[in-house]
Amino acid sequence: MLVLREAFLGRKRFEDFHRRTGIARNILSTRLHALVENGILTREASTPPDGHVEYRLTPKGLDLYPVLVSLLRWGDTWMAGEGGPPVKLKHRRCEHYATPKLVCSHCGELIEARGVELVFADPPARQRPRVSMRSRAGAVRSASGK
Repeated sequence: MLVLREAFLGRKRFEDFHRRTGIARNILSTRLHALVENGILTREASTPPDGHVEYRLTPKGLDLYPVLVSLLRWGDTWMAGEGGPPVKLKHRRCEHYATPKLVCSHCGELIEARGVELVFADPPARQRPRVSMRSRAGAVRSASGK
């Protein structure tokens, strides 16, 4: 999440990610590689003369913005102290501070957890068998030999 946050804040170079996140270099390298492999970031050489490697968000990566903003909003609601949220979102078009909300694309109403249902396009190809806690405990005992 920290790497994505920094990418959305405009960081592009390894050293910038490292300085801003404090993530160990080996771990940061692994995370950046995974984000590139999964199509979230691209890895490109910047324009000469410096030729540094830059990481840029792909369209797939940009689509994660609502997820990060939702987490930001949750933190503002539940974790901000007396001084309020440490960061605010300012909508560039209207220049007002925004409180992001998830709304229905059809009617515009606020979407809440209990106001929607999941409807699968196709039944899941493979359903996991249900295992009761009793049979699970028995399996653990028999595997441990007790």
